Amino acid sequence: MLAKSQAKWFFLGGTTLFSAAFLALTVDSLGQVAGRSHEAELSESAIRGKMIWDHNNCMGCHTLLGEGAYYAPELTRVVERRGKEWMRLFLHDPEAMFPGQRRMINYHFTDAQIDDVIAFFDWIGKIDTNGFPPRPDITAAAAGPGAAPPSAMLAAAPATFKTVCIACHTVGGQGGRVGPALDDVASRYTPEKLDSWLADPASVKPGTAMPKLGLSPAVRSELTQWLLHSKVSP
Repeated sequence: MLAKSQAKWFFLGGTTLFSAAFLALTVDSLGQVAGRSHEAELSESAIRGKMIWDHNNCMGCHTLLGEGAYYAPELTRVVERRGKEWMRLFLHDPEAMFPGQRRMINYHFTDAQIDDVIAFFDWIGKIDTNGFPPRPDITAAAAGPGAAPPSAMLAAAPATFKTVCIACHTVGGQGGRVGPALDDVASRYTPEKLDSWLADPASVKPGTAMPKLGLSPAVRSELTQWLLHSKVSP
């Protein structure tokens, strides 16, 4: 058993040691903030986007960096996951994207406000978060025998596919996995049926998760021609 004086010095020494360690770790953490958050790249547009996020209480439904509600999707990596063009279409009119389903309120953002919100999410998505949120453990499907490499398959894809459709669909194992792979779409659709699907998915298959994107006839024609007649088809 320690004497009273020994206990006193043990307490004072331990408190001093651990206080010094705590202060040193705090200084080290604060010194890394600027670099890990790439503070120098925080643009005026991103700052305005943060103000829009706060003003509309987006955290009441979404989480960001793990903080917020869990009613709607986590948005830390939303630019990486969905892409800027998909987000632009969605923020312009969320209700049109998912007719008849639980959806985000249409805040009637202007084009400039949408650009600011996307700039904010783009900045957030580049913060070093030590791997948060974790990526799902999904193995990409291999391309079929004789298929062109994914990079070659996508090189000739219309811009709309590269910036919007690929957020949900794959070709040659490359892309999102929310919707089905499109490698064999030529064996399942005629040009007329595919055009109708792209124009209004719910009219072809009520209850589908595929959103109505509001694509122009010219864009639908471009996508249809590529999907049905390019090397994506077997």
